[in-house]
Amino acid sequence: MKALYDVPAPAKLNLFLHITGRRPDGYHLLQSVFMLLDWSDTLHFELRNDGLIHRTDLNVPLPENDLIVRAARLLQRHAQVSQGAHISVQKNLPAQAGLGGGSSDAASTLLALNRLWNLNLSVPVLAQLAVQLGADVPFFVHGRNAWVQGIGDQITPLTGAATLPPQTFWVVKPEAGLATAKIFSDEGLERQKPTAIISGFAADHYGFGSNVLQPVAERLCPEISQALQWLAGLGLKGRMTGSGSAVFAPGSGSVDVSSAPGPWIIKHCSNLAVHPLVGWAPNEGFL
Repeated sequence: MKALYDVPAPAKLNLFLHITGRRPDGYHLLQSVFMLLDWSDTLHFELRNDGLIHRTDLNVPLPENDLIVRAARLLQRHAQVSQGAHISVQKNLPAQAGLGGGSSDAASTLLALNRLWNLNLSVPVLAQLAVQLGADVPFFVHGRNAWVQGIGDQITPLTGAATLPPQTFWVVKPEAGLATAKIFSDEGLERQKPTAIISGFAADHYGFGSNVLQPVAERLCPEISQALQWLAGLGLKGRMTGSGSAVFAPGSGSVDVSSAPGPWIIKHCSNLAVHPLVGWAPNEGFL
């Protein structure tokens, strides 16, 4: 019987997102809190002995060389693995939403294949590989809600007073998407936000700061403003997550989703204390 795994790849929300400067190479310096959600893609892994990496898209067509395939081949090269894998992907998280779906898929691929191929690589080693795939991928590999700085490479788990209390959220993804590069290249983007500290965030977990990308994003994608106005009409204070078009607001109870002014994806989610795959690699890197 072949070895196989079904694993989740959960979404994240940026509870706030500030830009504090820019490096000489053009990369923006960020501060943010990344929080895991119980809304996930599902990836199925089956061992192959021929060394091939093959992917099947179960519901949504993906680019041929997407982050899942790139993550698998990167790990295969790094560990000099002769085995391969067949990967089936149930894509539930929308693209260009700011929910980290592609990055989460890549991280779950690294963690699952580390186990499927019996590599026993540690989380810090996998995180070093993850940096090569994208700024958000190391966060998902570490698997803890975290204070994130730099270009996404400085990750501090939220502990003590900063630990996130359980909370439900309404997440709204308008039909239109938004490309990250368009926002970060915009001349109107605020790039010199004062440096924040974790204790300031801990005093107001779900109201702290802002997403400095939001004014530019609303100008480029008017549907974001419509989604925020719709949430406001429900008495919910929303903001944008990440650099995509999805918005979110803390809130419980039922909502008449048919009142949305467009064919939007609307999901009621809970935050996660840890990634479902925490412990799949030794030496988690966080205490």
